[in-house]
Amino acid sequence: MTTFADARTPNATTDWVGLAREIGATLRPEVAERDRTGEISAPAFDALRTTGLSSALVPTEFGGGGASHAEIGRALRELGRDDPSTAVAFAMHSHLVATQVWRHKHGMDASKVFEKVAGSQAILISTGASDWMASNGTAERVEGGYRVSARKAPASGCEVGDIIVTSIRWDDAPDGPNVLHIAVPKSADGVSIESTWDTMGLRATGSHTVVLDDVFVPHAAVSLIRPADVWPPLLNIVIGAALPLVMSAYLGIADAAVTTARTVVAGRREAHTFQLVGEMMNAYTTAEDLIAAMFADSDDLRFPNTDAFASKILCRKTVVAEALIETVRLAIEVTGGFGYSRQGEIERLYRDIHGGLFHPLPRAKQTQFTGRVTLGLSPAF
Repeated sequence: MTTFADARTPNATTDWVGLAREIGATLRPEVAERDRTGEISAPAFDALRTTGLSSALVPTEFGGGGASHAEIGRALRELGRDDPSTAVAFAMHSHLVATQVWRHKHGMDASKVFEKVAGSQAILISTGASDWMASNGTAERVEGGYRVSARKAPASGCEVGDIIVTSIRWDDAPDGPNVLHIAVPKSADGVSIESTWDTMGLRATGSHTVVLDDVFVPHAAVSLIRPADVWPPLLNIVIGAALPLVMSAYLGIADAAVTTARTVVAGRREAHTFQLVGEMMNAYTTAEDLIAAMFADSDDLRFPNTDAFASKILCRKTVVAEALIETVRLAIEVTGGFGYSRQGEIERLYRDIHGGLFHPLPRAKQTQFTGRVTLGLSPAF
């Protein structure tokens, strides 16, 4: 793989999309093999660190690149065209940074996270998809902090990441069940990775299970303690920061499928080919426009922390995920046997694109969430 020069000097004019394109081009030749083996690309994350992409969202005054929310979305889209697994795994890190940028823009202190990401080049590991509101695991209060145990999956990029950003259920809290939001170095005593990720698609995201076995968490590593069964406003922030970025990576997958399909059928003149290409473009345009609307409403991470805003983002995510799957399905249909064969890449892209269904919230849960919020209730269910 190509070695990239260190470009981590803060520069508001850096072409982050161009850097992502360069990295993606170096990764592309090995993507099919990693799809077979299920092995994450450690060199890819080395390149993301070295070029400054991993800290691009961090404001320049904290040593980062000062990139906008939408710029990183475009960079993730670019990566997704060449290496879907790396793009989706990197989106997990990026959305955690974006959440901290939201906090910073709303007057809250995010300097400790920024220092880790920009100063120490840390890659953050998310477990939020399985934690959601109630979380899991056990916590015991001890002198100086807590002892926690849990199994967290999927944890994309856990093999190449540095800090686990997670939550733990504390059922024995004095005022009833609580959830601790914590950050744990992967190097901490009691942390291990169990290789459990063996899936239909996105096989090289390294989304294995992180095991926390009686891990000590000092008070300083606890960012929030909240009631376990009450909807936390924090999740509204995460939804708004995360889903535009995550779905941008999947849009890149659809980009690759559409480009390949158009190339394969370029010389055909059958009526059904025109129809299928038109249907493919309808689905593709729907997804692209809705993701653009997500970023527009995000207002570069200045969006309001409300249930209604989160509901709108979740609505769009559901429609986007389904439209992207339909886009790639139609790319298979219009190309015929080629699209179905592993001799081309559309078959792999079709497997990968289905991962979009499983990011919070899956369709049935999203519609419950949106229905409750629309009727004036708490989104908790």
